[in-house]
Parts: sequence; C-alpha cells; structure tokens
Amino acid sequence: MNSELAEVAKLIDQGNVDEAARRLEAVRPAAEQQPDLLYLKAWLAEQNHAYDAAIDLYESILQDDPDRVDAKFRLAYLLDSRGETDQAIELYEDCIESPPVAVNALINLAVLYEDIGQYADAEQCLERILAEYPNHTRARLFLRDVQSAQDQYYDEEMERARKEHNAVLDTPVSDFELSVRSRNCLKQMNINTLGDLLRITEAELLAYKNFGETSLNEIKAMLRQKGLRLGQLLEEPQGELLAIRKPPVSQGDPDIVSRSVTELELSARSRKCLQRLGITTLGELSSRSEQELLSIKNFGQTSLNEIKRRLTELGMSLRTTPR
Repeated sequence: MNSELAEVAKLIDQGNVDEAARRLEAVRPAAEQQPDLLYLKAWLAEQNHAYDAAIDLYESILQDDPDRVDAKFRLAYLLDSRGETDQAIELYEDCIESPPVAVNALINLAVLYEDIGQYADAEQCLERILAEYPNHTRARLFLRDVQSAQDQYYDEEMERARKEHNAVLDTPVSDFELSVRSRNCLKQMNINTLGDLLRITEAELLAYKNFGETSLNEIKAMLRQKGLRLGQLLEEPQGELLAIRKPPVSQGDPDIVSRSVTELELSARSRKCLQRLGITTLGELSSRSEQELLSIKNFGQTSLNEIKRRLTELGMSLRTTPR
C-alpha cells in the first residue's frame, strides 16, 4: 500500500471518515494499487454504515484475490453481525490458516465456536494466541470463561430461568391497568402479586363480596394478554416456569430507537448475547435493564460497559426503573 493510501487507512482507523473520504477521492494509484483502493472504499463504506455496499466490495476483492486476509476478516465480521454464522466461521477459519497469528480472527472465531457448543475448538483458538502471546489478558480470561462454561452451562441456564420465573410471580398487581373496583377487591382479598392471581380460581374470586363478572372479565383479559390465566399454578406441575410477555419500551428520538444494534459496532461476544435475547433495534436494547443483560450466558461486565458507553454516545441508556 503506497503512502497516500496508508494515510487514508490511518484516518479511517482513527474514525475520521469524512477526511478519509476526501483524501481517497483525490488518490490516483497505480494499477497494482487498485485492490488496496477498493479495500479502503469497502472499509469506508462499512464505517458509514453502508453495510450492503461494503459486503459487495469485500466479496469483489476476494473474487480477484481469494487469499487477501484483511478483506476476509472484515467480510466475516459483517456477516457475523447479520447472523450468517456459518459463512463467518468459514472466513475466519481461512484467516487463521497461515502465520502470522491473526489474534482478532482467533478471538472472534472462538466466540462463534463457543456459541455453537464447540468448546474444544474455542479453546484451541485461544491457546494458539497464548502460545504466541502468553500475557494476552483478553485471551487468557476468555479461555477461563470457556473452560468454566462447559461445567456451568446448564446450571446458569436454570438459575436464569428460576430468576425470571420468580420475577414474574412477584410482579405487583398494581403494575397493571385495572379499574379501582378490581384493585380494591384484590387488595381486600390480600391478592398482591401476579403469583397470587395464578393461585386462585374464578369461583373463589366470584365468591368474594362485591366481586362481580365485570371485574372477573377485566382480570382474565389482562392475564390473557400475558399468556397467563387464573388458577394456572394450581393446574400445572410444581416448579413449572412461567414467562410473561412484556411490551418493548423505547426511549429517545424515534429515528434513533428504530436503528439496528449493528450500528453500535459491538464486540462479537456482545452481539451474540443480544442475538440470544432477540434484540435487533436500539429501542429494544434500551428497554432492557443491566440485570436482564447480565443474566444472559457469557454476558459479563465488560460487554455491559461497552453497550452502556455506545448508548451514551447516542444520548440513550438502559432501563433503570422496574417494569
């Protein structure tokens, strides 16, 4: 890469995309520099969130030069962010075939391997990094997580499900939009939580003084919206786990909250955790609390801090009040 293109690459890496675009327009490289020019155009398109254009350009580069590792890595990163895991894995695997050690490709590949349960392959990727860089902190910590996840995976999932179950049952009935009459009746009957409602039958409610069909139908309709029903805990096996359907809460500028979370350019681990939650927009992300995110497998404080920082840059934040 000649000095002019190298300077443009430096500007893109620093996030100065406007100046990089201006400089790139002025560059007239020799014929042998055309692939480098095309790569920088692809990278610039990626930084400007023109992901379709960037993918097309990277694929075009690899058609002419299948061994170009930098284009493979960027293409794998973009495909991974779209959930095209199989293609991303193939490209990352190509990136690590020959020396030098491609640290970023190995770490991203380890994340993907871990996500699909290929723990031994994930360990191998991280051990290759540590063989070359024994003091690589991130690889060492990740390797420890991968090794512990093999023993704790099911326990973690059950613990998360248990917490969600208890949170549903402990939801106060005052959180729901009920009439004054219905709320007063429930209060007098000492029915304070959603769990209390799921442990009582229609007949028991109607037997209470001043509790009529109107209040009964109102409560049943409220429960139906959440996929629940009166007396449900009496009918289902002990320990049955419940899930309540919660409407997404968005905050901020509508043009921002509707944007894709891929625009946050998060690390591979953070992106995968959001995919597990089915979070695709910034509004959906801002409707989640820190506790909800931290309850997800492999989601730690580092990922949480990364997401909070990126949201803050957009004037947004995670939910801080209970639903």
